[in-house]
Amino acid sequence: MVKDFDIVHDPKDISLYAGILLTSYHFLRILTVMYWGILSDRIGRRPVVLFGLLGDLLTFALFGISKSFTWAVVVRCLNGLFTGSSVVVKPMAAEISDDTNRARVMAMLPLMWHLGTMIGGAIGGLLVDPVENYPWLFGNSALFREYPYLLPCLVGSSISLFGLVLGFFKLEETLIVKKNTSSVDEAVSETTPLVSEAQREEGQCQIDSRSKPLSKLDILTPAVIRVLATNTIVCLAIAMHNQLYPIFAATDVADGGLGMDARTIGYTLMLGGILVVYLQLFVYPNDVRKRGTLNCYRHGILWLAVFGTTFPFLSILAKSIENTTGSSFGLHLAQLPTLKVFFFWLFIVVEFYIRMHGDILAFTSVNIIAINVAPRRNYLGFITGLQNQLNSITFMIGPLISGYLWSWSIKHSFYYPFNSHFVWVLSGVALVACWCMTLSIPESVNIFASGSDNQNQSEPDNGARATRSENRD
Repeated sequence: MVKDFDIVHDPKDISLYAGILLTSYHFLRILTVMYWGILSDRIGRRPVVLFGLLGDLLTFALFGISKSFTWAVVVRCLNGLFTGSSVVVKPMAAEISDDTNRARVMAMLPLMWHLGTMIGGAIGGLLVDPVENYPWLFGNSALFREYPYLLPCLVGSSISLFGLVLGFFKLEETLIVKKNTSSVDEAVSETTPLVSEAQREEGQCQIDSRSKPLSKLDILTPAVIRVLATNTIVCLAIAMHNQLYPIFAATDVADGGLGMDARTIGYTLMLGGILVVYLQLFVYPNDVRKRGTLNCYRHGILWLAVFGTTFPFLSILAKSIENTTGSSFGLHLAQLPTLKVFFFWLFIVVEFYIRMHGDILAFTSVNIIAINVAPRRNYLGFITGLQNQLNSITFMIGPLISGYLWSWSIKHSFYYPFNSHFVWVLSGVALVACWCMTLSIPESVNIFASGSDNQNQSEPDNGARATRSENRD
């Protein structure tokens, strides 16, 4: 799409402009996402979700008729403004579940996210420019000839319309805030015996401590800060992976890429979607049952680090295939039933398994942990809004960093790790450092602390004891 805007004069700069386009979505999202969460704490989750779906419906269609890079960037910014629905789904999932099924319910959120990412990417790759790719069906369509990227965007708008209609008629409000009333005040009257002043003050203090709004310092405990910090690093690495993969796959083999065409890239993204379903439904439940949520989070980070450091070596095999056949690997994939091609696709499957397994372990677990550390139910929107704001910052700067460093690395003839592997290796190093940080997160984050509007852990080493004490109170 960036190439068709005629804004890029050097093909090696495509990744930079693609990164700008991708990150523009997060510009307004960063400024508004936390306020959507706070708004949902006040007016409810349902209206925020419906408004977000309406915004997606409109901006998807507008993006499809982009004829210039500026228009595409502006529409992407507007799409980031209507981001409320993605903020409140985690509080809603926590509010409709209990301790017996909360982990399974929360695990469905990243499944839907990964499926949407993979299937959405596949739809974009397979349905783009339908006049050229499917002339037997769209060859006479003047609309799609004028707007070659409109069809996949219309599919996205249709999905948002379906969600909007379904939510309007079927979605129920999940936020229920219990008002704390003084049983002491209700009990004391002219016709009832007076209680002692000490009893009255003790009862009033307990009521005030539970109904009094918490300050930012009360909410952002050391455990919360560590969870959000590590989550930010993980999201930064994943944002770099997501933006870099299609560019790395489409880059010429001579420049350190895989030389794939858009359709082949779409097929690999569909493979990722299939793996997500299997891993989320069958592998993750067993992992979290054996290891616990926090340990799954740590394992997921290590899986992602392995992917980042090993995946770029596929370019060596792709270059070998091109040298053997004398043709572009991606364009002639179906005509190359050789042993090297077999091993290439075998490595693709293995690497995608490592990546998807890491994504699911890390994303699912950190979403559960972020909910668990919220001190009260009516602060779930704030915590998840802050989490999404930090994520948006990483998803904004991540593609810019990876796009710039990728362009820089393939323009110079440096040795490993400063060649085309540099961005991947950098993400792997950051993830290893992140894993080290998770070792200081207390095991008490495995508990849903706000289940009874309890106070959160104050110190990491005493977190479990504090939680048990609060539950007794």
